[in-house]
Amino acid sequence: MAHGRKLISNGNPMESLVGFSRAVRVGNFIAVGGTAPVNRDGKTVGVGDVFEQTKQCFEIIRDALEQAGSGLQDIVRTRVILTDIDNWKQAIEARKLYCLDARPVDTIMAINRFVNPEWLVEIEVDAVVPD
Repeated sequence: MAHGRKLISNGNPMESLVGFSRAVRVGNFIAVGGTAPVNRDGKTVGVGDVFEQTKQCFEIIRDALEQAGSGLQDIVRTRVILTDIDNWKQAIEARKLYCLDARPVDTIMAINRFVNPEWLVEIEVDAVVPD
């Protein structure tokens, strides 16, 4: 793929309207943007449950990485963004299910709220596809 740019979509109609992608691969680098805990219909999964929401985020991320020619084992950085920092342990318990083998670096932070107030967490990841 050299330095080609590949846009990864998960079918969200807002992608083309607003101008974003679920993930972008350039060369061997993949950036996955803030991933919310939604299903294919755009409905929030696990309302009120940080653990379930975190798992849903990682399921979407896994799909995006696979579309980009990568996988969970290639994650090098995660960013766990919460609306309540006191929920960090539940989020990390779910993160472990997806990242324990890769052991990426991690940032955990809290913000006031997301676009959808049902969302308690969003996840971002960076991955590098091995040569």
